[in-house]
Amino acid sequence: MTDPKPKALAQIDACAQASLALLLRNLTPSGILAASRTEAAEARRYTRIFGRDAAICILAMCGSGDKLLEQGSVASLDALAAQQATNGQIPKYVDPDSKDGDFWYLGCIDATLWWLIAVDHVRRHGLVGPTHWQHEVERAISWLMAQEHPYFRLLQQNEASDWADIMPRSGYVLYSNSLWYDVKRRYALDHLEVTHHHFNHLFHPFQRDLPEYQRARLLQHYARRGRRDSGMYLSFVNLAFAGNEGDVFGNVLAILSGLASESMGHRIVKRIAAARASDPYPIRVVLHPLSRQHELWRPYMARHQQNLMHQYHNGGIWPFVGGFWVMALARLGLRELAWQELAKLAHVNALADWRFTEWLHGQSLEPMGMAGQSWNAATFLLARRALMSEESVWQDRSR
Repeated sequence: MTDPKPKALAQIDACAQASLALLLRNLTPSGILAASRTEAAEARRYTRIFGRDAAICILAMCGSGDKLLEQGSVASLDALAAQQATNGQIPKYVDPDSKDGDFWYLGCIDATLWWLIAVDHVRRHGLVGPTHWQHEVERAISWLMAQEHPYFRLLQQNEASDWADIMPRSGYVLYSNSLWYDVKRRYALDHLEVTHHHFNHLFHPFQRDLPEYQRARLLQHYARRGRRDSGMYLSFVNLAFAGNEGDVFGNVLAILSGLASESMGHRIVKRIAAARASDPYPIRVVLHPLSRQHELWRPYMARHQQNLMHQYHNGGIWPFVGGFWVMALARLGLRELAWQELAKLAHVNALADWRFTEWLHGQSLEPMGMAGQSWNAATFLLARRALMSEESVWQDRSR
């Protein structure tokens, strides 16, 4: 059996309609907002065009067949490009009213990565010409190249400077480098295979063969020391420490981008399933949340009591990541499980009269964060599209 039961299919279809309606509600002439306009969302600046949020939404909006959403894809990329820094970095977010851009405390590395992925997607769908935003693309790639190690060919970053912006991942970060590999494939950048090689040796340092480069061998040894092979990639690797908390999003992106072999992909899925990370809803983003006693704990994680254990990026349930989880299952041929997870995703989005909540507490399941989260709707539509038409935004990168 690969198709969902009629009751589940009805809720999946209802979620698809609600998702399209939410994206249209959150669309402005300047682009797609991260969340619906509420007093709380305004106070927390969720009513902005975020580089990562908008780009993920664009993957679903462009190709949706809705003219307004497809126009909004171009408008969103335009708004972010207009505030690009002189060094090429794309802002974390842009205010659609004042047009000001924000670049976060230590720099936001993934906004530039996601923006490039979305540009390629929009170009491929023919909404713009193949060289549209070319100057901005070249500057963005140049900025990322300046963050790339000249031998590892992996990006380096500060802690708390990607989507998990109050987590202590730094140095070489799994999530960011999964995106970097995808960008390199889409734009036919140099040293793709070197990036692939060092990615799999550094973030999964339990293989017997060793890299030729001495520093890579040493760093692999440091990352492996005192750890067992969990069946997943490490969340980050730095000189003196590494992350073994079980980063679900980074591992799922490694599957989708083609960095994980098929066997590694199935190992990752088996490990996530064994941890019941999608029970009852897809999906907890950390398998082993960091406590205050953990060596990686940082005082800023307790800011606003937000990133405590089982909360926010530290083990909360994020439905938008659940959409990527479903797509990864589909990519690995696990269609029956993917349909089951998509039905659960429809259910969690429907809670509280289609709240599309940002995240839920990993244990109590209490809905938390902002309502009307745009990327929840977008990744649900992408996951449904991957299962219904076997069309994936991650598979066709041929030039």
